[in-house]
Amino acid sequence: MSSISLDEKDHEILKMLMEDAKVSAKDISAKIDSPITTVYSRIKRLEDAGIIKGYKPILDAAKLGRPTTAFIFVSFMYHPPGADKNLDQREVAKRVGKFPEVQEVHIITGDWDFLIKVKESDVNAVGRFVVDKLRMVPGISKTLTVMVFDSVKESVDVPLDP
Repeated sequence: MSSISLDEKDHEILKMLMEDAKVSAKDISAKIDSPITTVYSRIKRLEDAGIIKGYKPILDAAKLGRPTTAFIFVSFMYHPPGADKNLDQREVAKRVGKFPEVQEVHIITGDWDFLIKVKESDVNAVGRFVVDKLRMVPGISKTLTVMVFDSVKESVDVPLDP
């Protein structure tokens, strides 16, 4: 993955793709006043550089039976009782990230070590996840679960303004 500089047309392409990843190269071409072949090559360059990591639909979790969101703070223990060696915090975070309920796992600063975002069917399902899955992961020593009442904004967009 290489480092590239982005110009105004790259920013416009990225903004359009963030708004609608299915936007056609023809529509992008018309908006930024560039030939369609140039648009294709710019998008390919952005993909090759790893700036565009992929294309996915944004699903409505509530309509798919997972309307409940929780954020879980986690304390990590490098050397839990009975362990032969120290655990790797990043490896434990990756393991937690493999649970299907988990949308995000962040290694953070402060009094807690991880911040996890979970989508589930209801509060009881979040509780079962914490007790039956998360707390069973070696290295997880303590959790604090914060339930979300209402989500005003959820986004994967990245600000592109200088």
